[in-house]
Order: sequence, then C-alpha cells, then structure tokens
Amino acid sequence: MPAPPCTVEPLMHQRLPNYYKIWHSNLMTNHQKSLASLLFAVVLTTVTPALWAALPGTDSQGNVLPTLAPMLDKATPAVVNISTRGRVRTEDNPLLQDPFFRRFFGAPDVMPRERATQSLGSGVIIDTAKGYVLTNNHVIAKAEEITVTLRDGRALTAKLVGTDPETDIAVIQIPTKNIVALPIADSEKLRVGDFVVAIGNPFGLGQTVTSGIVSALGRTGLGIEGYENFIQTDASINPGNSGGALVNLRGELVGINTAIYAPGGGNIGIGFAIPTNMARDIMRQLVEFGEVKRGRLGVQMQNLTPDLAKAFNIDKQQGAVISKITRGSAADKAGLEVGDIVTTVNGRSVNDATTIRTTVGLMRVGEKVNMGIIRNGKPRTITITLGEAEKVAAESIAPRLAGATLTPIEEGSPLYRRVEGMVVVNVEPGSPAWNATLRKDDVIISINRQPVRTLDELERTIKASGKRMLLNIRRGNNSLFIVIQ
Repeated sequence: MPAPPCTVEPLMHQRLPNYYKIWHSNLMTNHQKSLASLLFAVVLTTVTPALWAALPGTDSQGNVLPTLAPMLDKATPAVVNISTRGRVRTEDNPLLQDPFFRRFFGAPDVMPRERATQSLGSGVIIDTAKGYVLTNNHVIAKAEEITVTLRDGRALTAKLVGTDPETDIAVIQIPTKNIVALPIADSEKLRVGDFVVAIGNPFGLGQTVTSGIVSALGRTGLGIEGYENFIQTDASINPGNSGGALVNLRGELVGINTAIYAPGGGNIGIGFAIPTNMARDIMRQLVEFGEVKRGRLGVQMQNLTPDLAKAFNIDKQQGAVISKITRGSAADKAGLEVGDIVTTVNGRSVNDATTIRTTVGLMRVGEKVNMGIIRNGKPRTITITLGEAEKVAAESIAPRLAGATLTPIEEGSPLYRRVEGMVVVNVEPGSPAWNATLRKDDVIISINRQPVRTLDELERTIKASGKRMLLNIRRGNNSLFIVIQ
C-alpha cells in the first residue's frame, strides 16, 4: 500500500498535552514516568502568560483546541464602541458664505444651512480611576454628542478632554463605575513577527476581533498624519476599527488602530496603528493642558541624498540637511547653521528628515534635545532647548481681526508643503474676526491678493491695505473670499 500523505506538524503549544500523554504511556517505566512528570512540571511553570493564553482548551466533545479566548475575556471589556452626532455648515457656493458677496450678488441674507453628521468608531479604556478613553481624533472630530457603548451594553455619555489632529489622538472621559482598563505595554519592545490582535467595531457590526502579526515598525511618510511612526499589521482593520485596540498575546495595549492602505477600497492586509508610547505621551499633555504644547526647532530640512553627501564631502548616507533656520528660533539660538547635517537625535541615528520631525514633534516645549551634526566635515553635538510655535494675536496687527490667533504653517502640520499661508488656530465667538466669518482652522492664503506665509508678510500686507481687506481663505477642501471692512 502507498505511504499515507505527509501532514503538517501542529505548533508546539498544541503538542504539549500530547507529549504528556506519550510520557505517561504504558511503555514507560515508573522511573521514566517520574522524570517525565518532573520535566513536564518544569515546562509548565516556565510557560509565559502569552503562551498560556494560547494553550489549548477543549470543545464540547472534549477535543483539544488552541484558543485566545482567556486573554480576550480580559481584554475586550476595555474596548468600547463610540458613536457621535454633530452638525456642519453647508453652502452650495462657498463665496456666498460671505455677507458682502451675498449682497453683491443679490442673494438672500439668510442663516447658512447645516446638516447632521454621524460617525462610528472605537476606543480603549486606559484609566479606570479617571475614566479616560483613548481614541482617534477623526472619530470624534466636530462631535457635539459622544456616546460610548461598553461590551456589556451600557451606553455612557462622554466628554471631550482634548485632541491632537497632528497625531490623530483624542482623549475622552466616561463615568468610572464598573469599567475595565487595558494594561499598556512598551511599544518600543515590539518586534516584526510578534503576534497581535485587533479589537474594534468595524462597519458598526459590534465588537469584532481579528488577528495577525506585526508586519513592520516605524512606518513614516504615508501622508496620513502630521507626525507618523506607525506599527504596520496584517490583522484585519476596517472602517469603524479606528481608535480600537491592537494588543499583544498578553492582552496588553501596543497600539491604537488608525488607518488602512486600501487602494481598492477594502482591507488588503495593510493596517496601521499608533504605538502606545507615542499615544501615551500625547495623552499626558491632553490631560494636563487640553492640548499638545509641541516643541519646535524652527528649521527646514531635507533628506541627505548620495549626491548631497558627495557635495558635502562626507561618507554618511543617512541623515538630514538643514536648509533653512527661522530667525530667533530655538535652532537659531542654539547655534545651528544652514548646511549642518544632522546624524543623531538624543543618541539615536537619523535616517531622514522625517525621523527628526517626529522625534522633536513628540517632545514638549522647554525640553532639551541633543543633536549630533556634521559641520564642515567635523562631528559635533549641539544641545537645543525646544521653543514654542510662533503665534500672534491678530488684533496686535489689525483691530479688524481682533479675536483671532494666527500661526504660520510649520513642519508637522498636514498642510505643510501643501498649502502656503497663515493658520487660524483660535477665534473668540462674538469677536470682530468671528463676525467677519473667520473660523478656527481657516488658512489665510492671501490678503488683497498678496500672499501671506509668515508673520512678517502678514503684518506688512495688512499695513499696506486700505479700508477694505480681501482675504482668500482655504476652509477644508473649499476656497472662498472674505471681505473685512
């Protein structure tokens, strides 16, 4: 008779009970059985909690099966579903948002229309004492009502603690009665190939669990957020998973699921999560300040290419070249110069300009950063105390813009190198700027058709304007003009 076909051996953790049965077969002597029992006891006492979570259970017929259920029983109560409600203004023609143009074109002076918005996503409870829940900024953006549904079916009203659009992290707060939190792991210890599990609320179906491995670490340059340092995984992540948990086999949080690469519109096994170390640092600032007080260097950089390395007569193939330094910035005060080649930041090698931007962008104002550079072919180290992003109260330049606070577009912003202008970071309701329909996150591209990219250009252009200022504004994906008398 022909030999039976080959079979694939099960994983080691699936074979442990079989080993136990073999060791205790009738073919063994009593002495051998004693030694085998001792050896098996040693093995069991050295099994890690992660392996215990994946050890076989039994089905209703008593058959041995591998399972992650014990770990998930502890982890899933800490992952919540989030639903939001809000309202956004709509207008067929963005020009008609301006009262001057409505009068000019004879349009009725009516209140702008609004439409209701809804979103679904996920979140992770990380503090039972305070009721803090981590999620994505895009899950709760523009929300007027936030409802958190726990696995046991309870629906709780949440309040917003703070958001950081540049990393897509948000913190909300819920009542603390009978809630469970996920322990947080050190994401720096993750390795490619580690098993992970994604827990979330895809497509609004309800809590769903998928598994996979860590496919890559430190993914940047994707254009998803201003600051990127993603974990890539092939655990299925779909719409609605945003803000959910990526956990290891110990049931510890290692990432916040955020995005997928889906050129065809569906999941193809390339998902991205924000590492917990990054999310935790952002959360601490949001809890303490309600915002992220992000440190700024005040430089523009570009990647070190082979041609640039040759031109600078250095052997380095990785790093970043400083191409511009803002006058009076932290970099300027520390003595950095245009043409310096940055090779390390706080002792870590620099691969490209994005590495520096992400590292510095996650540090607070006032923190010190040690930067290894090459200048004129010689290495040196410079210590820099990070400064704040330069902001200006618009009323100090133009009383007609009183109530608005402006800042240039800097590295780390999703608009960097895509749009040139001044960002409105805040507008006080009822102020002259508010009454002129200027709003938070508007980008002033030009005034009286003169571009405004820096505070100097803004001040110079406003001083040169007459009684009327024509502002070209970018608002979301629309552009419009605002006339301020």
